[in-house]
Amino acid sequence: MLKRLLGEKLHIDWRIAVLTVASTLLIMFDWYGIGSKYLRDSLWWFEDKGLERVAIYFVIPTLITLFIFREKPGVYGFTLGDWKAGVSLTILSIALIAPVLWLVARNDPSMQSYYRDEATGLPWNTLIDLFGWEYIFRGWLLFGYARKFGPEAIWLQAVPFAVAHLSKPALETFSTIFGGFAFGWVAWRTKSFLYPLLIHWFVSSFTIVVAAGLVG
Repeated sequence: MLKRLLGEKLHIDWRIAVLTVASTLLIMFDWYGIGSKYLRDSLWWFEDKGLERVAIYFVIPTLITLFIFREKPGVYGFTLGDWKAGVSLTILSIALIAPVLWLVARNDPSMQSYYRDEATGLPWNTLIDLFGWEYIFRGWLLFGYARKFGPEAIWLQAVPFAVAHLSKPALETFSTIFGGFAFGWVAWRTKSFLYPLLIHWFVSSFTIVVAAGLVG
């Protein structure tokens, strides 16, 4: 009776479960500022939001990779990969994206309002802030999911990436499902999270510079 009620036994890939649960909890951890609330008093680097995100989105997934999965971080995109393709795609992407960002950031009041006070510390603050962010999506989740789902992982990692943008300007947020896919494809092609990081670094820094009115 109970067996009929419960149905067939589930066969769940435990690594996929760990990737999904851990990444979701880490996004929530960051959103609610739990790291800041409980660790800021004891760890000086939690005063810096960017370094806090490096800890949440890079250090913790790497520890899980090493001590739970018993694997090397390179398996999850922490490598130079195909650097020739990576450099070419990075330069091409920047050339194509820059004019679009210029038009949007100059003409969207919500982006100007949101990024007006974000210019301090450019461009290094955006690099530090995005390092862990790119690793968890374009490294850990992409290559972790890819081992079971193949190229469908490019879309799978783009979903939490887009959701994590809620509260940002609407136009930017709506674009992230497609931007997340594009970043994911670059990582997939190069076998590295580094090149999406470089592209995203430019996108974020350039958007702030234009939206904050630092250039004509």
